[in-house]
Amino acid sequence: MLMTRTLDATDLARVAVFAALIVVLGLPGSFPVFGGVPITAQTLGVMLAGAVLGPWLGALSVTVVLALTAAGLPLLAGGRGGIGVFLGPSAGYALGWILGAIVVGLLVHAGGRRPVVWRTALAMIAGGVVAIYAIGIPVQSAVTRLPLGETALTSLVFVPGDLLKAALATAVVAALVRAYPRGFRRAWTQRAATPAAAPA
Repeated sequence: MLMTRTLDATDLARVAVFAALIVVLGLPGSFPVFGGVPITAQTLGVMLAGAVLGPWLGALSVTVVLALTAAGLPLLAGGRGGIGVFLGPSAGYALGWILGAIVVGLLVHAGGRRPVVWRTALAMIAGGVVAIYAIGIPVQSAVTRLPLGETALTSLVFVPGDLLKAALATAVVAALVRAYPRGFRRAWTQRAATPAAAPA
């Protein structure tokens, strides 16, 4: 699926806002667990970027953060930056953010429909947890030279925190749909703004 419209100034501003949100969520820092991979709040920003901006703009906002990080800016949790970030055990998780934002966006807005809680929750788990792990665990295994199965098993320590972030992201999206649907700039918001539109 390709983007059906060109980016405008509003799109770019929204990308910048969510890139900044991802950075800000890393300011409290992190703490390392097995294999030196840090637990941070930044994946919450990734989930919200995909849900609010949609798959492609959400992925773009994440890519901006990662590109600036690779250029040397200390934008990841704990003030980490530079190309070395992408050579360590957490590299796959960071790169997995891009896929995570895409999956979240595709599922939250599946079929151009208004987000509902169950689909949003599914999107947050599938994109914000499973998709990121799918890239993060193999890369971590390769970097640490530990068996893939062992790495996957020990990575279960992340699951409770990531599920908590998925639940929080779901609640935030549900609140935004009710309070400020125009913020999503999706086809369903245009239909909702038309008085004659039939309910879904």
